[in-house]
Amino acid sequence: MTGDRSEAAVQRIEAALTRIARAADNPPQANTAPAPAVSVSALVEKHEALRETVSRAIEEIDAVIAELDQ
Repeated sequence: MTGDRSEAAVQRIEAALTRIARAADNPPQANTAPAPAVSVSALVEKHEALRETVSRAIEEIDAVIAELDQ
């Protein structure tokens, strides 16, 4: 991976982290409708599905970075 491409990748990651932090610091306003009640087991299932999705995405990112570093 050339220096320019590495730097561009780092800048995109930093920009994404900034957007995530901003969203975390500014939750939706109170005028939004409350979320419907969900059972705990449904939340656990959704959580596990999201963990798997994130894990696969991180593996893909790692593979791309490793490939570009060669």
